[in-house]
Amino acid sequence: MDFVLLVSRLQFAMTAFFHFVFVPLTLGLSTLSAIMLTLHYATGKEIYRDMAKFWAKLFAINFALGVATGLVHEFEFGMNWSVYSRFVGDIFGAPLAIEGLLAFFMESTFMGVFLFGWDKVPKAVHLLAAWLSSIGSNLSALWILVANGWMQHPVGAKVEMAAAGKRAVMSDWWAVVFNPVADVKFWHTATAGMILASVFVLSVSAYHLLRKQHVEFFKKSAYIALIFGFIASVGEIIIGDIHAHEVAKTQPTKLAAMEALWDTKQGANVLLFAWADQKAQKNVVEIPLPIPGLLSFLATHDFNGKLLGAKDLQKMFEAKFGPGEYIPPVNFVFWAFHIMVYLGFFFVLLFLVGLIKYKDLENSPGFLKLALYSLPLPYIACWLGWATAEVGRQPWIVYPLTDDYGKILLPDIGLKTAQAVSPLTSVEVIITYILFAVTFTGLAIADFYLLSKFATKGPEKEAELY
Repeated sequence: MDFVLLVSRLQFAMTAFFHFVFVPLTLGLSTLSAIMLTLHYATGKEIYRDMAKFWAKLFAINFALGVATGLVHEFEFGMNWSVYSRFVGDIFGAPLAIEGLLAFFMESTFMGVFLFGWDKVPKAVHLLAAWLSSIGSNLSALWILVANGWMQHPVGAKVEMAAAGKRAVMSDWWAVVFNPVADVKFWHTATAGMILASVFVLSVSAYHLLRKQHVEFFKKSAYIALIFGFIASVGEIIIGDIHAHEVAKTQPTKLAAMEALWDTKQGANVLLFAWADQKAQKNVVEIPLPIPGLLSFLATHDFNGKLLGAKDLQKMFEAKFGPGEYIPPVNFVFWAFHIMVYLGFFFVLLFLVGLIKYKDLENSPGFLKLALYSLPLPYIACWLGWATAEVGRQPWIVYPLTDDYGKILLPDIGLKTAQAVSPLTSVEVIITYILFAVTFTGLAIADFYLLSKFATKGPEKEAELY
C-alpha cells in the first residue's frame, strides 16, 4: 500500500477513534439528563433536580471536548482526501451544512439554557431546553450518518464528468435523506449511545454505592440507567438485525467478511468462531452455531436463502472493475463484528441482573464491581462497530450502488480509497499525524481527568453545582 495512503487512513482512523470516545456518551447522557429533569418537574422531588444537575455537568464536559475533536474531521476531508471531497462535495454539502447550522447550534444554544437556566427561566422553557438539547445532539448524529450512509449505499445520485475528474451529483434529495442504510445506522448509533450512557451512569453509581456514599442519589440514578439501558440493549439487538439485513442486501463483500463466508451457500450457518487464511480463501478453523440456515435467515429472512461467498464476489467485482483485492481483511472484520455482538448480549444480561437486584443494590458488591469494571466495554463495542462498518467497506471509500444481495446497479458511482487521497508528501502526512496524535491524546486525557474528577466527587452542594 502507498505510504501516503496508509498514513492518511491511519490518521483518519485515529481521529475518528478519539472522536468516538465522546460522541456516544453525549448522545445518551443528554437524554438521560433530560429524563431526570422531567422527573423533577413531574414529581417536585429535589433529588431528581440534583441528579439532573450532576449528570448534566458530566454531559457538558464530554460535549465540549467532543466538539474539538469533531471539527478536525471536516478539515481532514480537504487536507488528506481532496479527490474524495471533490467527488462527494455536491452530496455532502447539504447534510453537513444542516448538521452545523441547525443541529449543532440547536444543541449548543439549548444546552446553555438547560445548564444555566435554573430558576431563571420558566419551568416549561427549562424542560423544553433540556429536551431540545438532547434532540439536537441526536440530530447532529443523524446528518453525519446521512452522509456516511451515502458512502455505504450511494442512492439519489448520478455521476458526471468534470475538469478534475468524475463527481457525484445529487439527483434525489429525499432518496439521500431516507437512504435505508443511513436511517438504520442512525438508530443503531443513537441506541448504542443510550447503552453507553446507561453503563456510564451505572458504573459511576456503582463506584459510590460500593463506598456507601449518597446511597439514595446513586441508587435512583442506577435505577434509571438500568431501565433505559435494558430497553436500549434489547432494542439494539432488533435494530442490529435490521442493519445486518441491509448490509447483506447492499454490501455483500462486507457481509462475507463479517461472517467469514467464502463459498456461496444456501442455508448458510452463523459461525461462533473462525480464523481465515485470506490468501487461500478458506477458514483454517470454524465453529458454527448449531442452528442450520440461521445466517441465511438473518440476512434474507429465509432459512434457505442464498448468500454469495467471498470467492464468487471477488470474481464478480473483478469482472466489473478489473484486477484488485475486493474482499476486506476477513479476520479483522469478523472479530470486530462478533465481539461487538457478544458485548451486546452481555449488556442485556448486565441490565437485567441489575434490575433483579435493584431493591438491595447497595448490598450487592459482586454486581456493583461487575458494573464498575464494565465501563470500558460499551466504548469498545462502539469502536468495533465503527471499525466493522468502515474496514468492511474496503477497498471502497464510496461503495458501488448494489442491491438484491450482490446485483451492482451503478458501478460508475463507486470510488476506491486509493483513488481518493490527496497528492501529499510522506513528510507532510507524518507531521499532521504526529500533531493530531499528540493533540487528541491530550484531549482524551483531559476528558478522562475531568469526568473522573467530578464523577468520583459526587453531587455537590447547590451553590457549587454551577
